[in-house]
Amino acid sequence: MLDWDDLRSFLAIARHRTLSGAARALSVQQSTMGRRLDALEERAGVILLQKTPGGYLLTGAGEAVLGHVERIEQETLAIERTITGRDVRLEGNVRLTTVETMAVDILTPILTAFLARYPGITLDLVTDTRTLSLSRREADVAVRLIRPEGHELVARKIGEIGFGLYASPGYLEQMGMPDLEAGAPGHRAILSLDELTGAAETAWIRDAFSQTQVALRTNSRYAHAAAAEAGVGIAGLTHYLAQGRNLVRLPTPTPTPRREVWLAVHEDTRHTPRIRALMEALTAGLKDQAHRLLGD
Repeated sequence: MLDWDDLRSFLAIARHRTLSGAARALSVQQSTMGRRLDALEERAGVILLQKTPGGYLLTGAGEAVLGHVERIEQETLAIERTITGRDVRLEGNVRLTTVETMAVDILTPILTAFLARYPGITLDLVTDTRTLSLSRREADVAVRLIRPEGHELVARKIGEIGFGLYASPGYLEQMGMPDLEAGAPGHRAILSLDELTGAAETAWIRDAFSQTQVALRTNSRYAHAAAAEAGVGIAGLTHYLAQGRNLVRLPTPTPTPRREVWLAVHEDTRHTPRIRALMEALTAGLKDQAHRLLGD
C-alpha cells in the first residue's frame, strides 16, 4: 500500500519543482523529501518525476497519477477540516497568516492578550505576501488586505487602513515642501517594486510623484519607512507604520487611499472553539485600533 506522506511529497515536488521548495511547503527537511520520493517510486516501480536542470518535471507516469493524488489530497484535507471543526477544546494549534507590518505593528498586542487568555493554544504566525490557502490548511485564519475569494471561505471586513505621504524633517529642511499638485518636481521618491504595483495605494502614490526622481524601489514596507526616516526621499506609508518614527505627514491635494482589512476562515473550521476565539480577538482588537489604522 502506498504511503500518504510519500504521495503528499510527490505532489509538493510536482508543484514546486524543487526539493527545497517542497520541503518548505511541508515543513520538513529537504533530505526527507528526497527519501519519500525514492520510496514512492520504488514501491510504484516507475519514475514519476524526472530531475532536470530547471527542476523536477512530471514523467508520463507522473502525469497519469497526478489527478488521482490531488483528489486524495482534497479528501484528506476535508477529513482534517471535519475533525478540526468538531474539536471543542480551547487548546491546540492555530495557524494565522497576514502581512508582516500588520503582524508586527498591529496584531502583536492583540495576540499577546489572546495567548495570555488561552495558554493552551499554540499560535503559528506566518507573515507572507503570498496568499496562503485555507482550503489546503496552509493556514487556519487569514487577515488579508484584499477580499478573499472562494466559495468555501467565510470572510468579513474587520477594518480599514489609511495611507499618507511622509518625509523626514531633515529631508524637508533640505528640499522644501513638495508641490504635490504638480507631481513633486525636484524631489526624490521611494516606490515599490513591480510585485506591489497592484496594491490600491500604488497608483495614487505614483500620480503624486509623477514628476519626481525615483531614489529607491523596494518590496519591503519597513525599508520604505526606514529610508524615508533616513532622508532618502518621500514615501507613501500606512499611517500605523509611520507612527512613532521621526517623519512628517504631508498635506495632499487629493484624498488619501484606504484598503480594507478582511478576516477569512474555511467554512468547515469556523466553529472550532480555538479558531473562533482567535477570530473574535482579532475582530475586537482591530476595532480598538481603528484610530491607528486610519491615522486619526
